[in-house]
Amino acid sequence: MDSKGLLKDRKNVELLRFLQKKPRATISELARLVGMSGPAVKERILRIEESGILEGYRVELNPRKLGYGVMALVRIRPLAGHSSKVVEVAQSMQQVTECYRVTGEDCFILKLHVKEIEQLDRVLDKLLAHGQTTTSIVQSTPIPLRNLPVGEAE
Repeated sequence: MDSKGLLKDRKNVELLRFLQKKPRATISELARLVGMSGPAVKERILRIEESGILEGYRVELNPRKLGYGVMALVRIRPLAGHSSKVVEVAQSMQQVTECYRVTGEDCFILKLHVKEIEQLDRVLDKLLAHGQTTTSIVQSTPIPLRNLPVGEAE
């Protein structure tokens, strides 16, 4: 069954919604929720994972609690022929938590975290060798990372 077919099943949608709220739920908890046996739920989750709808389970860490007090978004306009080098440099820097290839004059947007503002210069210097950067310091996050709706009409 393809991913669209899996999402037409009410029980699969219920499982996905519950997993979004509580990704550490046990198979027995999920089984009770949807009124099915544990092995049946396990099989459904396996099919959902194999379809690519459920890409994995993740732990969200609070950057501030880990000492990373500054979050920045960096737009990068690579020098001619340096796009792959920008990706390579970004991948090598643990401060970079997300990288998007985007349309427009700036080809990349990076999300990064540093412990203090002084560290930002060192991070940006590595990128400046390969293009022009525009940096915005994030002041607040009015809408934090959230889940997409599942099984709802668009």
